[in-house]
Amino acid sequence: MAAVTAAPPRSSKTESYVDNKRKEDIRQANIKAARSVAEAVRTSLGPKGMDKMISSANGEVIITNDGATILNKMEVLQPAAKMLVELSKSQDAAAGDGTTTVVVIAGALLKQCLTLLSHGIHPTVISDSLHKASTKAVDVLTAMAVPLELSDRESLIKSASTSLNSKVVSQYSTLLAPLAVDSVLSVVDPAKPDMVDLRDIKIVKKLGGTVDDTQLVKGLVFDKKASHAAGGPTRMENAKIAVIQFQISPPKTDIEQSIVVSDYTQMDRILKEERNYILGMIKKIKATGCNVLLIQKSILRDAVTDLSLHYLAKAKIMVIKDVERDDIEFITKTLNCLPIANIEHFRAEKLGHADLVEEVSLGDAKIVKVTGIKDMGRTTTVLVRGSNQLVLDEAERSLHDALCVVRCLVSKRFLIAGGGAPEIELSRQLGAWSKVLHGMEGYCVRSFAEALEVIPYTLAENAGLNPIAIVTELRNRHAQGEINAGINVRKGQITNILEENVVQPLLVSTSAITLATECVRMILKIDDIVNVR
Repeated sequence: MAAVTAAPPRSSKTESYVDNKRKEDIRQANIKAARSVAEAVRTSLGPKGMDKMISSANGEVIITNDGATILNKMEVLQPAAKMLVELSKSQDAAAGDGTTTVVVIAGALLKQCLTLLSHGIHPTVISDSLHKASTKAVDVLTAMAVPLELSDRESLIKSASTSLNSKVVSQYSTLLAPLAVDSVLSVVDPAKPDMVDLRDIKIVKKLGGTVDDTQLVKGLVFDKKASHAAGGPTRMENAKIAVIQFQISPPKTDIEQSIVVSDYTQMDRILKEERNYILGMIKKIKATGCNVLLIQKSILRDAVTDLSLHYLAKAKIMVIKDVERDDIEFITKTLNCLPIANIEHFRAEKLGHADLVEEVSLGDAKIVKVTGIKDMGRTTTVLVRGSNQLVLDEAERSLHDALCVVRCLVSKRFLIAGGGAPEIELSRQLGAWSKVLHGMEGYCVRSFAEALEVIPYTLAENAGLNPIAIVTELRNRHAQGEINAGINVRKGQITNILEENVVQPLLVSTSAITLATECVRMILKIDDIVNVR
């Protein structure tokens, strides 16, 4: 090594002195900033990881240990540290789970890079070797993976519950994991079997009850009560449902105007016209046999007035108003109907059909449930309950992670052991591979292999075990050929992790390693920060 750094001093009049100090300083500052971000989330890795309480300036409090959420809410100013926040976001988009893992791996790689740089190895050499190592790592992981069939519901549930075990709501994993699996499997389209659009799974949060009361609803749930004005119906069997985007209220002119009414006959005429206008609309609606109206929220004027609600109640039509504009697409897909934008286009074939639309009271709040939908689209709704807002939000985030895990398995049907087993195995195989490589490359790959040990080390540390003893024993087991030996956090010892049902999708591990490496390579290549006004 010394021979590399101490080059013979050459002196010639043409050569000028190049100051590399600043470049090294910037590089070190970047790496230090990024590492401090990684250290911040390191403690929340794994099933025994700690939770973070995030309190924002407006008094909002979030309790979570989802890496992406923590980093998202953190105010990071240093540009290189921001890259780690983006990194966890991209892992969240690619795999949905492993957002903490990816940041911790990146932090460990950066630590190794600092050592390599101080030995005088050029950043480009390090960067290229890291790329090589990560490609090799993906191959090793793929060789370790166990193929899986979608019909094997047990394995899907195992991997979903592994994802939930590291969350605040881990004690409910027996309920939430099967729920996540069923909801994803119910929206898989046979035409495109490896694509799942998570927008087809709607999560409705309702305060009250406990997480145990969370349920999967085959149909629709509206987080509002039916309109009770003028005694309208709140339960409708054999419902014919219309989703309307127009207003059932007297029209307004396009310009700001004021009408001056001088005598009562004119006033009566205005009211009479309004009544006739509304009645005309309601007759058209009733003529198609429609008996449930979902009315989109309107900005310009009231979607419904007291008068129109009164007439709708008389016509025995159930009204649910203030449907959000973003939900219209989901609703029409579920009900298999078309949104109606104008009263003239109101026809029977645009309606959706359901066996029952009823208002259900949950505690002190009420929701509207639509069940028994005919020709229902491939969507599903999950009603999440929780005793307070913090638990509710965290349950939603955890459920989202579990859904993402099942989605990963649908798109890439391979399982891999959890509990630090794949990382140690990678570390061992890459370490052996680095001895074959020549020169600097082997040196860099060995550092990459050492960096991966941070995951089992942190898992053991967070569980209160002795990290050095555990990682050494883990290496020993893997060297004897036990590929799936990992840290069993519950028993505090090393066991075969596949038998303990701790499994994760292959996609989570591979994307964590490739994304972390990519991010580290970007940070290494930066040698100056230029501030522009």
